[in-house]
Amino acid sequence: MSNSSIRKLLILGALLVSGIIIIQAYWSVRNWQLKDIEFNQQVHIALRKVANKLSDYNQSKLPKQNLIQRRSSNLYAVNVNDAIDANILEDFLIREFESQSLNTDFEYAVYDCTNDDMVYGNYCDIGERNTPETKKETLPKFKDLEYYFVVRFPSKTGFLLRSIWQSIFFSIITFFTLCFFIYSSFIILKQKRLSEMQKDFINNMTHEFKTPISSMKIAADFLATSAHVKSDERLSKYVEIIRNQNIRLDKQVEKVLDIVRIEKDALKLELENVNLTEIIKEIAESFRIKIIDFEGKIELFLPDEDVFIQADRLHLSNVLYNILDNAIKYYKNVPLLKITLVKGVKTSILIEDNGIGILEDHLDNLFDKFYRVPTGNVHNVKGFGLGLFYVMKICDAHKWKIQVSSKINEGTTFTIKFN
Repeated sequence: MSNSSIRKLLILGALLVSGIIIIQAYWSVRNWQLKDIEFNQQVHIALRKVANKLSDYNQSKLPKQNLIQRRSSNLYAVNVNDAIDANILEDFLIREFESQSLNTDFEYAVYDCTNDDMVYGNYCDIGERNTPETKKETLPKFKDLEYYFVVRFPSKTGFLLRSIWQSIFFSIITFFTLCFFIYSSFIILKQKRLSEMQKDFINNMTHEFKTPISSMKIAADFLATSAHVKSDERLSKYVEIIRNQNIRLDKQVEKVLDIVRIEKDALKLELENVNLTEIIKEIAESFRIKIIDFEGKIELFLPDEDVFIQADRLHLSNVLYNILDNAIKYYKNVPLLKITLVKGVKTSILIEDNGIGILEDHLDNLFDKFYRVPTGNVHNVKGFGLGLFYVMKICDAHKWKIQVSSKINEGTTFTIKFN
């Protein structure tokens, strides 16, 4: 996926999460407003009942207008037009607030018109506080009222927060989710840039290797045809080693280049109608020569008639070569390979060996890039961990399915199912 596509997806994801946060924040604010309105209504109902009880107790009449006045967000004044007994008032307030489920602290004061002063009543702890809060400031008095008392709710904010804590909690979770998403996006983009730099470096490096490898091949071929070298058995042996190692190095470089092309989606398959039976025979013959010194053998189980499939001949050969190459690397005692070609609705090929096997825990990672099955402190088998990664990518490019099964000390079986 290109950087621009990833960037667009990340921006879209950020916008979606931001939209969720905005909606969540809106409903949190709206919920707060509704709770505040509900709180105000409950206070009005409770204070009206208290005023009615005081009126009955004093056998007086209440004012018809402006009985309860909200002077601030948490301060209320109640005009009763008669003297007020603070002890009776406190009992009425506690009872009515509890009946309205206003389980929050409050304090009250009664206006003394003879002294023109507010007489502080008490701080009533009927909420969830453990330690009562003492009076911090004198409750205000109002010139437009004569006989009245005031009630203040110092813990109103906390009371409302407790009533909408779930909404606030989910808003906070969503906010942190967005922060984590943004952080993860930066990390992903950074890792992708580093990955691209790594791929470019490997690509440039392997291309630079091609020139000296070609020069070494020309020099080695020239030495191999020299009469002086041919006449010296020791020199001939060294030249042959140089040629073989040069060929091996060239194949490794080509493999790395193929991997880079695959990861950049630059791999182009040249599909053609290939004779799968013929390719299997050719590759089996080349490996038969390799394992003859170990008294190993390759058994072929092929249909009576040739099998043809649509594939890239070069990459198909490389896939089979890599699987067989792994098989003879990890053989046990005497290498024995079996290649079975099954012709049916879907052609498939099975490659079996009698090697050391692979633990089931490692099978899921077997086709990962650079992954090699742990062998402890033994490092007798060399490689980059790219062979089976290449095999998987080629199979994916052809839309083939590859499966592997293995048993320790019994062997491993690779199955490729063609279209």
